[in-house]
Amino acid sequence: MKFLRRIGLILLWLAAPVVAFAALNKNDPYLLVLRGAGNVALVVASVAIVLVLLWGGRWRSFAGKALIMLWCLPPVLMFAAHLTFELRKHRVLGAGTAEARQLGPHFMVGYSSFPEVARLAELGLIGGVYVTRHNIRGRMVDALRNEIAALQDIRRAAGLPPLLVAADQEGGIVGHLAPPLTKLPALATLAGLAPDDQRAKAEEFGRIHGRELAGLGVNLNLAPVLDLKPQAQRNRLDFHTLIGQRAIASDPAVVSAIATSYVRGLEESGVGATLKHFPGIGRVRSDTHHFSANLDTPVTELEATDWLPFRQVLSHSRSALMVGHVTLTAVDPDRAASHSKRVVDGIIRQRWGYQGVVMTDDLVMGAIYQNDVCKAVVEAINAGVDLLLVAYDGAQFYRVFACALEGSRQGKLDVAMLRASAARLVRAYSIEQARAASSAIKVVDGH
Repeated sequence: MKFLRRIGLILLWLAAPVVAFAALNKNDPYLLVLRGAGNVALVVASVAIVLVLLWGGRWRSFAGKALIMLWCLPPVLMFAAHLTFELRKHRVLGAGTAEARQLGPHFMVGYSSFPEVARLAELGLIGGVYVTRHNIRGRMVDALRNEIAALQDIRRAAGLPPLLVAADQEGGIVGHLAPPLTKLPALATLAGLAPDDQRAKAEEFGRIHGRELAGLGVNLNLAPVLDLKPQAQRNRLDFHTLIGQRAIASDPAVVSAIATSYVRGLEESGVGATLKHFPGIGRVRSDTHHFSANLDTPVTELEATDWLPFRQVLSHSRSALMVGHVTLTAVDPDRAASHSKRVVDGIIRQRWGYQGVVMTDDLVMGAIYQNDVCKAVVEAINAGVDLLLVAYDGAQFYRVFACALEGSRQGKLDVAMLRASAARLVRAYSIEQARAASSAIKVVDGH
């Protein structure tokens, strides 16, 4: 029994700093599973352990007092973390109308609380929402449809443009609203078909996705993937991107043909496409969900291969372009492409002449979140990025928006870039409205 008590004390000594660290970082996206009931359980467990140690007389020794103090830390640190979060949230919600109208359109946020996101929409602090499986889990499809419609009603009542509403329906392993929407195979399954069959089937997939998403009120699909399929075997450091399963093909011509047809089918229902993940992640060896990643390929080689599908599909559609968090070392070795002016303004805007919407991949991903988030936010806006995506953990919106707000108040944001971006977003809202109207006319006409 004495041996077991000793083992128990050792475990308590080892667990105390881990629990304290988790309490201090309770708002970190990596600890999302601990929120709510998990936080309560952690506090209750800490208090219970303190009471057991006191009841057992551990307070009589110096080591015992130290252990008790250690287990008193988690509730205190959790309260401090919560207070920090609430103060930041208060600052964001208290932003002036002019600040909200200037910065808000550039943020797209995932959410779990409708009242919370409704308030952000009404105040003009966001320009779009991202819906995924937790917004529909255990609910009827009509519930999400009504929720999205209610958000758009709130925007109209506030005199604000409609929200861009995005979802991630690629097909295959990424179909975040399927079920209840139709679960389609990945576009990669079409690569082995004859060219005419590839195009016909891809367009059919696009029509199915477009019709179902439009029926929900979604007007932007974060698809298709245009990264080239990796030539090598599965990357063991790719835990969540799984680009080998999601990429259409390794042949740029096949990717272009299938993606162009898919986008055409998608747009028939008034739903826009988002081409991703420029400058390409098929060649990188790290998963940007967790780590920084370098793309070391020369630009001339990328222009002749990986970038051909992006340029081809952009020239035949009004798609948005998602920029990933890989570092294009030949152009800007100091920052990820998602917040590099040399990449976004230099290549996409100036060299390619693309003046559509550019958005970042999720800023909650480790490649950004584990580094200087505020620096990345300011640099992304100054680079000419139009939409900053906060998808996986919507609570991080307050941190990300606070970065932009502070940057604006300190004069760090490029006002000319913000104006140009605002004009592009106005065009995007107009395009989405025109697409929706066109789609409605087709339905009335019975086409």
